[in-house]
Amino acid sequence: MKIAIVHEWLVNYAGSEKVVESFTNIWPEADVFTLVDFLTDKERKIILKGKKAKTSFIQHLPFSKKKHRKYLPLFPKAIESFDLSKYDLIISSSHSVAKGVKTRKNQLHICYCHSPMRYAWDEADYYLSKANLNRGIRGFLAKATINYLRKWDLRSADNVNYFIANSNYIAKKIKRIYNRDADVIYPPVDVNKFSLQTQKEDFYLTASRLVPYKRIDLIMDAFARMPDKKLIVIGGGPEREKLKAKTTANISLIGYQKFESLREHMQKAKAFVFAAEEDFGIIVVEAMACGTPVIAGNFGGTIETVIDKKTGILFPEQTVDSIVEAVKNFETMKKSINYSEVRAHSEKFSREIFERNIKNYVDEKI
Repeated sequence: MKIAIVHEWLVNYAGSEKVVESFTNIWPEADVFTLVDFLTDKERKIILKGKKAKTSFIQHLPFSKKKHRKYLPLFPKAIESFDLSKYDLIISSSHSVAKGVKTRKNQLHICYCHSPMRYAWDEADYYLSKANLNRGIRGFLAKATINYLRKWDLRSADNVNYFIANSNYIAKKIKRIYNRDADVIYPPVDVNKFSLQTQKEDFYLTASRLVPYKRIDLIMDAFARMPDKKLIVIGGGPEREKLKAKTTANISLIGYQKFESLREHMQKAKAFVFAAEEDFGIIVVEAMACGTPVIAGNFGGTIETVIDKKTGILFPEQTVDSIVEAVKNFETMKKSINYSEVRAHSEKFSREIFERNIKNYVDEKI
């Protein structure tokens, strides 16, 4: 059986790339297709087992290494340009356009969906606002592009035989947007790369790529109102300068950190704070793998990973007031947290369990 794995782009080693890594662990003989491939040799060895992916014409366009997202209107044409006619099984890892590869009736296409295209659906207005594209000629063109992407996205959903969602939260989105049912298999978390530490220090931690929807701004604003509580922010990204202006005596923005430093901070933090409405939130489970409780929103994927008042605290709204209240609640009950139970809960989301579940699912559909 010839197998093709399709992913949007390979430019770093993040959550969705960890899913591709598991796919190539299960099916090392598979060919990988992606719009662009700019992995380092180290990342390529992990994700693709040293092989190069088959790329689209976007790979060769100017500035595609750093600015590939600027070619968004070309993504549908690029993903449809792949010739997958000789493959029996197509497995797509999709958060944008990967599910839109063209297939034939005699082929089996299983899509592991991280999310329907965010910037075309639920978060379209938010992205337009943040990019100042909600008025004028540029706004008109941006909205026209989004309408085009929505129509293409709905049509391309018919190319998929079976959808797998990375959470119940995403399964509901798939049903609402595509009117398709989806089975749920939680994504792989490398919990064995983290270890339990029960001696915590007197600081809170948040970490992510510094982009608008992660809502690091809300967390920083909340801790600015709690000057007696220390917050460390780890991450780099386009929001860095804006967030740097929010630092105070009790809030430190220390930028991107290598894995070893991130892990050490996770192990020592009294709690990890997370405000994004995330599809799943792998980093939340990584924090719990250190025995560190999580303060997160009672929305998105964190509803399914954090057990309120046992492995952390869930707050009801994406607001500063809600985060402040959650931190205060955590302070009153933190002594009742069993760090070993927090760690044990994280193990339910391990890579080994993911790979076993995915292989069994695909074998069943074949």
